Amino acid sequence: MTSITLRVLEGADKGQVFSDITLPVTLGREEGNSIQLNDERVSRYHAKIQVDHQELVLTDLESTNGTKVNGEDTQLRILRHGDMITIGRSTILYGSRNEIDARWNKFKTDFRVDAKDSSELAHVMSRKMAEDSHYQLSLLEKDPPHLPQRLTPGQAAQMAEVLEYIHLRIRKMVRRIEVSKNGKVVQLNFNEWQHLLDLQARISEYLRETGHPNETSGS
Repeated sequence: MTSITLRVLEGADKGQVFSDITLPVTLGREEGNSIQLNDERVSRYHAKIQVDHQELVLTDLESTNGTKVNGEDTQLRILRHGDMITIGRSTILYGSRNEIDARWNKFKTDFRVDAKDSSELAHVMSRKMAEDSHYQLSLLEKDPPHLPQRLTPGQAAQMAEVLEYIHLRIRKMVRRIEVSKNGKVVQLNFNEWQHLLDLQARISEYLRETGHPNETSGS
């Protein structure tokens, strides 16, 4: 992968198509960026897209107003064809029509979307993203992420330990769920509910530490 295509769906630069842009790509308000956006809510150097271990990685460059992918705030995210990047008031679609079609043909029926081509599909999915607060989760459920490759033994052990920690805590809570006699209602007691919220907070901290590796963890 040496180049990518980005299309502006919304914002002052709506309709602009940046085809076959050589990687790495920077997006921002300043002239020195690969893609300069006419948007006062976009930082001078807002975000960067680059290849790492054969994955396309989007990084927010400590922008003032942040970066979203498919409606979710992100500091660091792997991009897939058809993903929508929001910076400032601009929404940018990643991928050429053929690339997006190749991905979406696998599961667009599951989303009950009837679109003639990827351009129409992009606008339909943009609307669904605005309407559905769980849009990114829906995408990941249909196209789950893969574990990273080329980890050192130490990094692989660390990742395994984190996943095991999450797995064991969830397993403990699941085993304490009470099911009604008719099997239609499940209940989690208040103490376990607090443990679930604590686990969510812990995962949020992991995500932040991953996106901000130079920050010191408060835990």
